[in-house]
Amino acid sequence: MKTRILIIGGVAGGATAAARARRISEEAEITIVERGSYVSFANCGLPYFISRDITDRSKLLLQTPQGFDRRYRVQVKLETEALEIDRARKQVRVRHREGEEWLPYHKLILAQGANAVLPAIPGASAAHVFKLWTLPDMDRLDAYLETERPKTAVVVGGGFVGLEMAEAFRKRGLETTVVELLPTVMAAMDREFGVHVARELEANGVRVVTGVGVQAVDPLKKTLDLTDGRRIPAELVLLSVGVRPELELARSAGLEIGKSGGVVVDDRLRTSDPDVFAVGDMAEITHAVSGKKVRIPLAGPANRQGRIAASNALGQTMRYSGALGTSVVKVFEATAAMTGLSERAAREAGFQVGVAIVVRDHHAGYYPGAKELSLKLVYDRRSARLLGAQAFGHGGVEKRIDVIATALHGKMTLEDLAELDLAYAPPYSAANDPVNVAAFVGLNDISGFSPLATAAELKDALASRSPPLVLDVRSAAEFQRSHLRGALNIPLDDLRTWWETLARDRRIFVHCRSGFRAHLALRILKERGFHEVVNVTGGYLSMLAEGGFELEES
Repeated sequence: MKTRILIIGGVAGGATAAARARRISEEAEITIVERGSYVSFANCGLPYFISRDITDRSKLLLQTPQGFDRRYRVQVKLETEALEIDRARKQVRVRHREGEEWLPYHKLILAQGANAVLPAIPGASAAHVFKLWTLPDMDRLDAYLETERPKTAVVVGGGFVGLEMAEAFRKRGLETTVVELLPTVMAAMDREFGVHVARELEANGVRVVTGVGVQAVDPLKKTLDLTDGRRIPAELVLLSVGVRPELELARSAGLEIGKSGGVVVDDRLRTSDPDVFAVGDMAEITHAVSGKKVRIPLAGPANRQGRIAASNALGQTMRYSGALGTSVVKVFEATAAMTGLSERAAREAGFQVGVAIVVRDHHAGYYPGAKELSLKLVYDRRSARLLGAQAFGHGGVEKRIDVIATALHGKMTLEDLAELDLAYAPPYSAANDPVNVAAFVGLNDISGFSPLATAAELKDALASRSPPLVLDVRSAAEFQRSHLRGALNIPLDDLRTWWETLARDRRIFVHCRSGFRAHLALRILKERGFHEVVNVTGGYLSMLAEGGFELEES
C-alpha cells in the first residue's frame, strides 16, 4: 500500500518536507495543501525586493506547483484551506474554489507557520498601513510605493523585519522612523547591542524612538500618534510587532498545545497524535542550551524540521535535538548576530552567568580595512560551559557567531573555545581570533586571574552604600573628552608610578575604552597585593551602551 503524506502549508517547512519525502520514497503519494497563492517563496527575501537589492521578483519564487509536479511528482493544491482534521478517519476537510472535499492521509504534517500580529489600534486598517509576511503583502506595499510616492514612513516594531524594512525605505528615499515599545530595538539581544543597532540606524538617517507605543493612526492627516503625546508624519506605516502561530486547526483537532503557545512535539516532531507531525513556526521545540520549551520562528530550523518530519513519517527514526535561535540581521553596512542565550535569558534560566566582552579588529589591525567588532560571550561560571554569544560590527560578525553556534551545538566550554584552531591570515583574522580572545577573557574571569564585572554591575555598585573607586586607565586625552563623574584617571603607562596612592581597603572597578588596558592594569594591582579589583568588561564602550551613568564631557 502506498503511503499517503498530506502536508498542510508550504513555504519553508512544508515544501522541504515534500521534497524530502519524495527523495525517500518514489511510491508515496504526497500532497501539499496551501491556503495562499504560492507554495514556496523566499519569505526572508521580501524586504530586499522592497529595497531593490533584489530586482527580479521571480527570484523569490523558489518552486511552483508545476515545478513540484515535474521534479518531485508532488501534487500542490493552492488557495485551498484546511478546515478540519478527522483524526479517527485520518482525513482532512478542505475548501477550495470548487467547494469542499475530504483528503485522506496515513501521515499528516502540519506546517502552517505563523501570521503577522496586527495590533488593535485605531486606523490600523487604513490603506496606507501594511504588514510584510507574504508575497501578496510585498506586492501591495511595492505598488503603493510606486503609485503614491510617499515621503515619510514609520516602522512599528524594531525586530528583524522592522530593521530590514527601515533600511529598505531609506534606500527608496523615504524619511523613516522606527518606533519600538521596548527600551531598545532588537530586543532579543542584550541592551548594548540594541544600542549599537540604533546608532547604526541613526547614522544612516533613520530616526529611532524606543520605550513608546502607538496610540492611533490618522488616515486623513497621515500621522501616527504615540502614547507619549507625540505626533509624527507617516504617509506609510508598516506594522512589524511580531508573529502568532497558526493553531486553530491543530487546537480544534485536539492536539496538545504547549505553554509557549506552540503545538507540542517530541524529538521526532510527532504531536500528541503519532500520525500527525508539526514543524516550523507553529511547533513548540526545545531550546538546545536552556532545555526549555520555546518557539523559534526562523527559516533555518523550519527547513530542518521539515526534513526530519518527512523522514520519520516514512519510517525513519531521525531525532531533532532543538534549536539555538542563531540569527543575523543586516543593518545598512553593519551586521548584528546572536546564538544561544543572551545574558538576560541565561540569568532567567537560572545559570550562574559570566560575561566576557571584547572589542577587536575583525582582521589584523595592520592590514588595510580592519573594522571594529564587538563580541560578547555568555557562559556558566560554575562549569565554564558556553551559553550564548552576540556580536556587532562592519565585518566578520556572522563568521564568529557561526563558530560559536557550532561550539554550542557541541556543548563546548571556554577551554575548548580558547583552543580552537581557526583560520588565520592578515586579511581574515588575527593570530588569536576574537573568538579565542573572548574565551581567554572568560577563563581569566572564572579563574580569578582577571575578574570581570559588567557595566550594569558597576552601576549597581555605585548606587550602593559603599561605592567603589572607579579607576580609568585611558589616556589623559581620552579622559578629558568624556569620563565617569568621580572616576580617578591614572593612565596605564603611569600606573606603576602612582599605584601607591590607591587605597587597598576599597573595592576598585578598573576600566579603559574596551577592556584590554584595564586587564593589564588589574594585573599590575593584583601583583602588588590589591585583591578587591575587577575589570569592567567591554570598558567605557559598554558603560555608554548601558546608559544611566553620570558623565562629564569637555
